[in-house]
This record gives sequence, structure tokens and C-alpha cells, in this order.
Amino acid sequence: MSLREDWMQAGEEEPNLRPTKLSEFIGQKEVLANLSVYVEAARKRKSPLDHVLISGPPGLGKTTLANIIANELAVAFTPTSAPAISKGADLVRFLTLLKTNEVLFIDEIHGFIKKQEELLYPAMENFFVDLVVGEGVTANALQIQLQPFTLVGATTRSGLVSDPLKSRFGIHLKLDFYTDEEMQIIVDRSAKLLGVELGQGVAMEVGKRSRKTPRIANHLLKRVRDFAEVNNETSVSLKTCRYAFDRMGVDHLGLDAVDRQILDILISRYGGGPVGIKPIAVVLGEEERTIEDTYEPFLVRVGLIDRTPQGRVATKKAYEHLGLPYIGNTGENRENGPTLF
Repeated sequence: MSLREDWMQAGEEEPNLRPTKLSEFIGQKEVLANLSVYVEAARKRKSPLDHVLISGPPGLGKTTLANIIANELAVAFTPTSAPAISKGADLVRFLTLLKTNEVLFIDEIHGFIKKQEELLYPAMENFFVDLVVGEGVTANALQIQLQPFTLVGATTRSGLVSDPLKSRFGIHLKLDFYTDEEMQIIVDRSAKLLGVELGQGVAMEVGKRSRKTPRIANHLLKRVRDFAEVNNETSVSLKTCRYAFDRMGVDHLGLDAVDRQILDILISRYGGGPVGIKPIAVVLGEEERTIEDTYEPFLVRVGLIDRTPQGRVATKKAYEHLGLPYIGNTGENRENGPTLF
């Protein structure tokens, strides 16, 4: 597992780096503009906000935004995740503990199994859950009334959220990657909160290498700070910043060793594609889902990989980034059969 993958999957930035109000949230302007209207309307009606589904790649601020919704509504925030809810009884416990208009946040909501989803349907629509107590002839149906609440679901794979569940969310928010200018502002803000002084151009340099993702920016900023402290710098210099990135193997686009390995496999082993995700995962020794969720979205976004019906294809830009001559995509040396994965 690469350092960056570890950050994306398990790392959490320090709590004081997270914005707590809509006015503090940087980027995602259209999303925030609409959300502020929905929140204000719910506040004026003194009713729960309609259920919210937030989608987007890891690290863009889905959990932070869910927390902000609760803060703006001045209600309690209860976080959990679909993988952590192994039984229907666990879900019912979360639902019954909610008080009026509170926010229940479920991360990776696409991970629910069908039976758990079916418990959610009446809870989201009419604020009750149906339970069956006992077994066989002694079984009894029990209906539990719930307090009105807001469910905020987050997913990195919106295509895996079932249509019946998706249709019960009245508000759909899709977070996109940030611009370099927005990333610079985010790095500057985090540096001030951490008490780190940045030299000329350092905030932009960190922002440009952060894969347009705030979570990665905060982690990279801390690592650059480490190098500066060891060098006894009171202000992080651009030279030390770039040296730190060279040591960490993060290039000017924000790609790390695993990203470059994916591109090299696609080009050198499979003639540039098209090839399916399964052969790439086998050669790389990674899970398909990890590649699809953690690495591929950014590689597609910056134009290094194209996704086609036949499979993944390396672009001319990918060849240039690796310093390889572009000879087109021949699909040669494909060793793992069909590409339609």
C-alpha cells in the first residue's frame, strides 16, 4: 500500500483543519450555493432537511460537508458507515436514538445489503421502522415510530447505490476535484491553523501536487513542514518543499510511484490498451476497487487515462509524462484475455 493510499483510506486530518461552517468551506461553489438555500429553508420551517446523498472521490470533503450541515442546522451529528453496520438491529439502534431533526451520517452507503436498505425505506419516507420479533408461529410484526431526522449518505461509488435507495434522497450533491487556485487557498488556510509559515510559492506548489484533493494537501503540508523543521527553517522554503516532494516520490502532477506504475503497466505491458481493470490489478498486486476508487479517478481527470467500452487506454499525455515515445495504442502483449471488465 502506498503512503498516499494509506492517507486516503485511513488517515484523517487534524480536527481543527476541517471547516465547520458553509462560509469556511472552500470550493464547490455551485454545491454550496444550493445547499445554503436548502439549509436556510429547513431552518426557517423548523423541520428536518430533506435527505442528502453526497458523492465524489475520497478526500474531497463529503464527511466535512455532512458535519457542516448539522452545525448549520444546530442539531446533533451521528456518524457511522455502512461496513460498520453488520446487522439490521445496529441500524435500528442508530435510528431510534435520533432526536428531532438530528443528522445521521452514513459513509460508504453503497455498502448496504438489500435487507438493510429495506429497513431504511420506511424510515426515510415516513419515519418508522418495521421489525419482526420472534420466529415461526410466535413471530410478531412491530412498528417503531421515529423522530423526524435527516439522513446524509456519502459514497465514492454512486453507481453502486441502488435506484430505490437513491430515489429516496431529495438532495443530491456531487463533489468534484478542486482547482489549483482553490487548493492554494486551502493550503494557506491549513498552514495558518497549524502555525506553519510558508515561503513564496510554497502554497501553490503543495496545492498543485495534491491531486486536487484537500485531504492529500493537508497530509503533504505536514510532511513538507517536517523537512523544513529538520532543516531548521522558520519559514518553509520552495527549495525545501520541492526537495521533500522528490524524497516522497510525488511528481509535479501529484502522481506517486503507484500511479506511475499503473501507467507503465498499461503502456509497456499492454501496448497502451485497451485493457480491463482486472489484468492491471493482477500485475500491480492491488485490489480492483482500490485502483478504481483511489487512483483511477484522478488519472482520468488529468487526461492520462481514457475509459472506453473496451477498457482503459493510455493517452499521449501519459506517454509524455513517463518520457516514452508515443506510438499509439496497439494493445499488444495482452496476456489476460478479454478486456471487457
